Amino acid sequence: MKTQKLKNRWLIAASAVGIHISIGSVYAYSVMTNPVKDIFDVDGSVIKWAFKIAILLLGLSAAFLGRWVEKVGPKVSGTTAGIFYGVGILGSGLAVQLESLPLFYLCYGVIGGIGLGLGYITPVSTLVKWFPDKRGLATGMAIMGFGFAALIFGPVMQSLFDAVGVSNAFYVLGLIYMTLILSSARYIERPPEGYMPSGFKPGEGNVIKADISNINAMESLKTPRFYYIWIMMFINIACGIAIISAASPMMQEKLSYTPMEAAAIVGLIGVFNGLGRIMWSSLSDYLGRANTYIVFFVFQVLAFYFLPKISMELTFLIVLFTVITMYGGGFATLPAFLGDLFGTKQLGAIHGMVLTAWALAGVVGPTIYDVVKNATGSLDATLAVFAGLFVIALIVSLLMKRSVTKAYKSMEKSLAFV
Repeated sequence: MKTQKLKNRWLIAASAVGIHISIGSVYAYSVMTNPVKDIFDVDGSVIKWAFKIAILLLGLSAAFLGRWVEKVGPKVSGTTAGIFYGVGILGSGLAVQLESLPLFYLCYGVIGGIGLGLGYITPVSTLVKWFPDKRGLATGMAIMGFGFAALIFGPVMQSLFDAVGVSNAFYVLGLIYMTLILSSARYIERPPEGYMPSGFKPGEGNVIKADISNINAMESLKTPRFYYIWIMMFINIACGIAIISAASPMMQEKLSYTPMEAAAIVGLIGVFNGLGRIMWSSLSDYLGRANTYIVFFVFQVLAFYFLPKISMELTFLIVLFTVITMYGGGFATLPAFLGDLFGTKQLGAIHGMVLTAWALAGVVGPTIYDVVKNATGSLDATLAVFAGLFVIALIVSLLMKRSVTKAYKSMEKSLAFV
């Protein structure tokens, strides 16, 4: 029997980036808000509901279809993601052409949102298996693509709107996304059972730490560690999204920036969001996953409390951009951390369940910001609330650290008696 040639794991990683950079275009949604609202003759807030529905469906589909993704494998689930996301964008073009707002919500929000959820979790468990020695780096590369996508597709969208009109722009984008995702899905696949990277020699400083457990999604729900990581992610995402959603007016209020200057900062936030994903996830391979989240929360307790009190422009921006790197880094470090905690048996399914934190945090974070800011009129009071949330996250991350340390010590004792 002919042995199938082993695929290049770096090309597998590139395929994962291809999927994530396509679905990550959802972060450029603000570029289409004005052109689309003019077509439908409604307020921009009405059009933004399609984005909210898409993020909600991302979290829900990732949670409910995670086990299916593990069962059928990345090639099938990636192909399905490409079809759903592509059809969602193409259908959005038809909705604009027909001037049907309900059809726009259905196509962009529901159909496109399901594609987002499937596309987001599809490469993750596969990459963790291909990169047992560099879990953080591998998942960081893919999820970095999601963060950077707005920088690439934002200008492309605007150019297409100007060149071919709104509905035609959606048709072109739908075909681009579908082609990219389907092409990437054709190459991506799981490694052979027990795969180890070429040239890896245990005992020469290249030690792969054993996973704490190797359990399925339902079993993970019975462990405290699942709820620790869910709470940590919920708070990190809620606070980060609150800052991102309010960045432009905050810059204008705090630093007296013009709207155009504030818009430039919003663009830079996208850069640091992407950079944080690859930087922190790679560092977590050396710092340890639990320690990385502790660093996130210690810094952000102080950052959110003192940010409104900082008067020096450069210092303010450095602190803000560092917070944004940690927002992105939380996403990118998550899959590797879940692999450490629960193994790779049903990593995609477990990852999907944790992403329900994203679906909820995307609504809760900006709402808390708006309610507190409107009630107090104070940026100090508003960000102090988020600093308080990060105190809770820090306590939970310390509980997680203690739990992980105890688990590894228990494993070492067991091995000593073998």
